[in-house]
Amino acid sequence: MTSLEANTETEDSGPGGYAAARLLLLHEKERSGPLRRSALARLTDEWLAGLFAAAAPPRGGFALVAVGGYGRAELSPRSDLDLLLLHDGSADAAAVAALADRIWYPVWDLGLALDHSVRTPAEARATAGEDLKVQLGLLDARTVAGDAGLVAALRTTVLADWRNQAPRRLPELDELCRERAERMGELQFLLEPDLKEARGGLRDAQALRAVAASWLADAPREGLDDARRRLLDARDALHLATGRATDRLALQEQDAVAAELGLLDADTLLREVYEAARTISYASDVTWREVNRVLKARSARPRLRSLLSRGGTKPPVERTPLAEGVVEMDGEAVLALSARPERDPVLPLRAAAAAAQSALPISLHAVRRLAAAAKPLPVPWPAEAREELVTLLGAGEATVPVWEALEAEGLVTLLLPDWERVRCRPQRNPVHTWTVDRHLVETAVRASSLTRRVGRPDLLLVAALLHDIGKGWPGDHSVAGETIARDVATRIGFDRADVGVIATVVRHHLLLVETATRRDLDDPATVQSVAQAVGTVGTLELLHALTEADALATGPAAWSSWRASLVADLVKRVAGVLAGETPPDPEAAAPSAEQERLAIEALRTGEPVLALRTEPVAAEPEEPEAVGVELLIALPDQPGVLPAVAGVLALHRLTVRAADLRAVELPTALGSGSVLVLDWRVAAEYGSLPEAARLRADLVRALDGTLDVPARLAERDAAYPRRRGLTAPPPRVTVAAADSRLATVIEVRAQDAPGLLHRIGRALEGAAVRVRSAHVSTLGANAVDTLYVTRPDGSLLPDEEAIDLARTLESALR
Repeated sequence: MTSLEANTETEDSGPGGYAAARLLLLHEKERSGPLRRSALARLTDEWLAGLFAAAAPPRGGFALVAVGGYGRAELSPRSDLDLLLLHDGSADAAAVAALADRIWYPVWDLGLALDHSVRTPAEARATAGEDLKVQLGLLDARTVAGDAGLVAALRTTVLADWRNQAPRRLPELDELCRERAERMGELQFLLEPDLKEARGGLRDAQALRAVAASWLADAPREGLDDARRRLLDARDALHLATGRATDRLALQEQDAVAAELGLLDADTLLREVYEAARTISYASDVTWREVNRVLKARSARPRLRSLLSRGGTKPPVERTPLAEGVVEMDGEAVLALSARPERDPVLPLRAAAAAAQSALPISLHAVRRLAAAAKPLPVPWPAEAREELVTLLGAGEATVPVWEALEAEGLVTLLLPDWERVRCRPQRNPVHTWTVDRHLVETAVRASSLTRRVGRPDLLLVAALLHDIGKGWPGDHSVAGETIARDVATRIGFDRADVGVIATVVRHHLLLVETATRRDLDDPATVQSVAQAVGTVGTLELLHALTEADALATGPAAWSSWRASLVADLVKRVAGVLAGETPPDPEAAAPSAEQERLAIEALRTGEPVLALRTEPVAAEPEEPEAVGVELLIALPDQPGVLPAVAGVLALHRLTVRAADLRAVELPTALGSGSVLVLDWRVAAEYGSLPEAARLRADLVRALDGTLDVPARLAERDAAYPRRRGLTAPPPRVTVAAADSRLATVIEVRAQDAPGLLHRIGRALEGAAVRVRSAHVSTLGANAVDTLYVTRPDGSLLPDEEAIDLARTLESALR
């Protein structure tokens, strides 16, 4: 007899005794997971049975019934108690109500959440017929106390109704699951998943149990119980770590939950949760496909019986050839009767490619047979296998479900062993929509629509699949990924030259977007360094297409027409260098006509002149973010320009997308000195754009000191404080090794916030350096601002001064 059993036997069955025993159980380390959940259910049963026995009339006709999760004896520490007081209808309403009160109130007194109802069997059956959720709960009905025969009769009736009504209720349940998935997202990709409601969560696992109970179809059983157990264990740990009845695995709770489960860290926890969710999601896909197939077949039976009654013959099963050893049957890709996977190692890839190209799911039976019987491919792969992989990757959206089917049965890891390290690996950056492995597949999907832009579509698709493969290893994932990609490409059977191209593209897959958004493209050293890294025009076009596909597959914040235009400009310049053209001298570059007009006006008046193009440049179809609007400012060269302009923009809630500052020397006949021209791209944080006249007026006041920008920003932040989530990592400022002969390059990485560029500008003014240009890049909550700075006389900063400046900036931003 355990200590808990001894305690529960010696203490009374009142709330105090139950509460003490419950607390002891929840903190008993020897029992966790299923053992603790079932023990908690038994303990609760005993307590409620005692309450029922003390209150129920001796003549019978009553039963206390556990339904839902409690009915399955799956009580988490903060689970609701789902209870039904069932009665045969012979007692008067007052007696029934009194009995219910004597059970419900002790539960409420303990602060336990209670979902309760009081019904006769007929009422319960009628309610189940109207409310699908009630019917699902009754499928797990279990007697806690009272008339077990009454409960058994209800359960038998409800199950019979469920099976008889399955053709009508199952499509309703399918739609309910789809609506919930649309609302809550996919558990296997969420950084803060709802373990119960998100797709692939506990609700979907319960839906699969309901489908099995209908006898119409059944879910793939392998791994399903273990997946449910892992999600339930995670929910238990979440309840214990937070002390709350919550199903959302918030970021700030994940380390504590991982520790409660004895896992290494939060990433290990998320990976286990994702793997469980993926198992349930795949089982759901297969099960609902089978349900729909069975329902379709049933609807065709009356017509078939009519045909046979008139002397017809049963039509043969249609099997349409798709590829060697692969046919279509009943809307799925299946293996042909003549297929011999044990003799045909290319068959898994051929079947997957055929299914994806035909936009068909690959049948569960086919995938399992391939996984069980297929032999490993020889190394290097035969040309047919390589071609089938490229065909699979080039099928677009249809690639995803086929790839998921292969992955569910371990075929992807069999083909690409390095895949194991990225499988279900979370990405902590909120910009990313997917886990690492799904992001790689999504990038290939995006790249499939760009294959007409490159000379070697096969290299593009394989590089897309491998570009982040290094994220499963320590260090820079691009460096690690280059080594892995070289090995994989060799194994797949590419020749030495193609292997080198794939490795180069993987190594530099971030080069174009990072350079375009963070470096001065007018600096010849910038373009020359990219040209040296890329090497050839063919590699450049592959890198350009992969850059776009990678960003589109990352998430809405990662790509825009602004970024696309910057990358395209960089690619054009690099292509020119690779073709032997001499890049233009930035010092000799003439200002545009509009810039020159504004500069002349600023020099003539001695005051700032603004031009705000209120019509934004249109984004491409389906692109989430337009370029913004162009803001041109010209004013006589003077100290404090950058912090003043940035501060005024922050006051007007304008987000800076890009910033360029340059000094323009005008003909001496118009006056002496130079004019600063600022060409910025800005977007309204919300609402409409301010008028140019208001911006100009505030800029004049900021420059002459009558507008205290820092004070105004502080007042606004105090009046409207921003909600803060997790503590952001501290800012980091470094001197970039850009080999620029024009300026020293300082790179600032910090949490994006209103006024960030203003604070940077103030720190630079305080350090008495001149800002030649600024390049702003924001991804989600992270800002990367690159500043080209010089001494006041235009010379580069010595190394020690540059390092001191970086430290000063870092201190100012903390």
